[in-house]
Amino acid sequence: MCVLWTWKRAFDRVPRGILLEVLWEYGVRGPLLRVVRSLYNRSRRLVRIANCKSDLFPVHVGLRQGCPLSPVLFIFFRDRISRRSQGLEGVRFGDHRISSLIFADDVVLLAPSSLDLQHALGLFAAEGEAAGMRVSTSKSEAMVLDRKKVACTLQVGGEFLPQVEEFKYLGVLFTREGRMDRQIDRWISAAAAVMRSMYRAVVVKKKLSRKAKLSIYQSNYVPTLTYGHELWVMTERIRSRIQAAEMSFLRRVAGRSLRDRVRSSVTWEELGVQLLLFHIERGQLRWLRHLFWMPQGRLPGEVFRACPLGKRPRGRPRTRWGDYVSRLAWERLGGPPEELEEVSGEREVWASLLRLLPPRPGSG
Repeated sequence: MCVLWTWKRAFDRVPRGILLEVLWEYGVRGPLLRVVRSLYNRSRRLVRIANCKSDLFPVHVGLRQGCPLSPVLFIFFRDRISRRSQGLEGVRFGDHRISSLIFADDVVLLAPSSLDLQHALGLFAAEGEAAGMRVSTSKSEAMVLDRKKVACTLQVGGEFLPQVEEFKYLGVLFTREGRMDRQIDRWISAAAAVMRSMYRAVVVKKKLSRKAKLSIYQSNYVPTLTYGHELWVMTERIRSRIQAAEMSFLRRVAGRSLRDRVRSSVTWEELGVQLLLFHIERGQLRWLRHLFWMPQGRLPGEVFRACPLGKRPRGRPRTRWGDYVSRLAWERLGGPPEELEEVSGEREVWASLLRLLPPRPGSG
């Protein structure tokens, strides 16, 4: 079970006195601490409406918006809340325990039961309240990671959190069943919306050169369509949908339609673009190399090497990403991951292997 929640007006609620205590506790002393103190001591603001200005008034909470130091200060402040809220069971994955995922002011708490999750949520909320922060219940959601529907009733400050079937974290859609199909379908829809938004101004505009159109394709359309592709499990259905979305843009850039009955390989060769499926496979194999060489203690590498406990549910087993990328490495690079792990130590050798990937049979 998991709950996604965020702090209410996180940057604007950080008490500056507590922030200085946190910095001292984390070993920030001397001139550096005095510099931070000088940024926030005797800070005053005013309100301006049109040409009228209010009187100056002191401000004792909040970090400076737009200051490059503010995110670092917030990480220190948030980390102490997280550390003081530890001692939770979390979710077991092999020999590892994962109790929370934190990025900026977004927090995902994980627990094996609703009681443990309520306890974890209460600890985090209490530590946040002690530090002057509050949980935004309007932006918080609970979800049970299970193929069967299971009720999970959680509350913070007397308010119940809604239970959802899916939620988005760092741009990635997490679903109750743990499937990626819905996430990929959403990115295809988002890419289609990007194409519609610039259809007349870019895609079919005759005064715009092909080079300019392809540059926009690479900088806007492709990143939207392939966001998070490193962790996709590519099935034949997904490959077909990705290729169809790719060709819907490129075919119009080339001034063609489906009625022209021109093969996709001809359009790719004419425009001189890289196949999107190639781009996805290279990205996945590039990420595999990063996992091989992640130092001990990094969560993605530890999860990749871990062996999950328990039994799979009845029915046809789903393909795990580790199994998929192992098969991909065997098919595309000609060796199992165990042998390729030694080769991945040479960055240039690995990069040359990715550059020399042959096209898949039947592409186009």
